[in-house]
Amino acid sequence: MATHSSAIKRHAQNLKRRQANRSNTSRLRTQLKKLRAIVAESDLESARRLLPETIALIDRSIQKGVLHENTAARHKSRLTRLVNSLAAAAGARRGSTRVPAK
Repeated sequence: MATHSSAIKRHAQNLKRRQANRSNTSRLRTQLKKLRAIVAESDLESARRLLPETIALIDRSIQKGVLHENTAARHKSRLTRLVNSLAAAAGARRGSTRVPAK
C-alpha cells in the first residue's frame, strides 16, 4: 500500500477511474448484446428503435475513452448492416412493391 500522500491520492483516483471505466464498458457491452438479441429474434421495429440509441452510446464511449474511434466506426457499421439486412429480409418476405430500376 502507498505511504506517500501523493501516492495515496493517485491510488484513490485510479480506483475511482477504474470503477467508471468498468461501468461504461459494461453499459456498452450490454447495449450491444441487446441489439444483437433483438436482431436474432427478427424484431425489426425494436431493432430500428434501438439502433440510434446504441450508436449514440458508442459515440459517448469514444469520448470517455472506452473505445477507439476506428473500433467504434466498425461496430456502428456492422450493427447498421445487420439491422438493414433484417429490414431487407422482412421486405423480401412481404413481397416488395418496389419496381426494379431498368
